[in-house]
Amino acid sequence: KSSPLWQYILDHSLREHPILKKLRLLTAHHPWSKMMVTCDQAQLMANLVKLIKAKKVIEIGVFTGYNTLNMALVLPDNGRVIACDINEDYVKIGKPLWKEAGVEHKIDLRIKPAIQTLDELLASGEAETFDFAFIDADKESCNEYYEKCLRLIKKGGIIAIDNVLWSGRVLKPRKDDLATQSIHHLNEKLLRDARVNISMLPMGDGVTLAFKL
Repeated sequence: KSSPLWQYILDHSLREHPILKKLRLLTAHHPWSKMMVTCDQAQLMANLVKLIKAKKVIEIGVFTGYNTLNMALVLPDNGRVIACDINEDYVKIGKPLWKEAGVEHKIDLRIKPAIQTLDELLASGEAETFDFAFIDADKESCNEYYEKCLRLIKKGGIIAIDNVLWSGRVLKPRKDDLATQSIHHLNEKLLRDARVNISMLPMGDGVTLAFKL
């Protein structure tokens, strides 16, 4: 996305917090930097979190913590992000910057399989108490993440599902490509899911917003 028009969009819309920019540039040197959410997409997520006056957020897939920081920055002081990942090494890159930004107390990092964390939240009576969820982890489990988040999110809450276009591979999913098959099946399911209203946006690698009815 290095076209002049794309650069124009960024130049005329991006308002990136200086510590977010610092973390983005740190992450850019990482071999898996392409896993990071795009900065314009992160800005939309933050604007949605603010719009619905969210206090409780779930993030599935933290990587270096750019979007975690992005959402924590706009939450009220008593807000919290339950941040789920299985790799603490990546998160260590962003953690010092969470502290520098003064939002460390809003982030509840859970280093374990996300399904386990979601089940624990449901078991502890937190169904329908979350306002926003962001799903950006292993694609083979995307349907399970979606279903559990749907139970945890309040009516009127939003679930954002990242990588729904999967670099275009969803157009012709190979039978041996479980990740692409999983995304494609979830995309087809979401189209017909009467529990939500949806918008699929061609931002980053594609993001679907599901608004719980």
